[in-house]
Amino acid sequence: MTHATTTYELRAALIQNIADLNENPSLSLVGALIESQVDPLDIVRDCQEGMRKVGERYERGEYFLSALIMAGEIFREVMELITPLIKERFRGNESGVILLGTVEGDIHDIGKNNLSLLLTSYGFTVYDLGVDVPPTEFMRQAMARHPDIIGLSGLLTSSYDSMRRTVQLLRSAEDRNVAKTPIIIGGNQLNEQVCQYVGADAWVNDAMSGVRWCQRLLGHAN
Repeated sequence: MTHATTTYELRAALIQNIADLNENPSLSLVGALIESQVDPLDIVRDCQEGMRKVGERYERGEYFLSALIMAGEIFREVMELITPLIKERFRGNESGVILLGTVEGDIHDIGKNNLSLLLTSYGFTVYDLGVDVPPTEFMRQAMARHPDIIGLSGLLTSSYDSMRRTVQLLRSAEDRNVAKTPIIIGGNQLNEQVCQYVGADAWVNDAMSGVRWCQRLLGHAN
């Protein structure tokens, strides 16, 4: 068996074990991939693929909220292993302040937490407001923090209206710098049509895409 085949099988197994919420096997596989010198960003992508499967099972009613929480915890533990590698690779390359939160009426936080972890790993300063954040709190924090980018997260389709209200309030800020702050929305079910409805500047379906968008906007793209 070749090294490439072994690595491929390890990565496939990681995706499957995360999808099945197998915590210890997932962490062991991550350790094996690190030892095999697999690109840490590829490991992150595999984890995200596994978590995407978790989200799909949740949407089909096969998993419940506890599964989403468990998946988020597994990803957090994975990032504890990978973050030092990412920081070493990209040390000093990034800067910028990002304000994040899951919008009012939605308590899902896996995608937001993943993005927060990755952005921090890349050297960005992240202010995470948590979940079920009302538009007025986004406004208050934006006025206080003056972020370079504002990220709104939401998994439920019902969160689109909340995103829209939040964007409208931010755009109406008396502080013109806040009013003009780029806004990105994130969630598994988002698309260009939703982005236009909400009035955001961009949309992403996974955390790594969110990092890349922030990098490009702030001039840090590789």
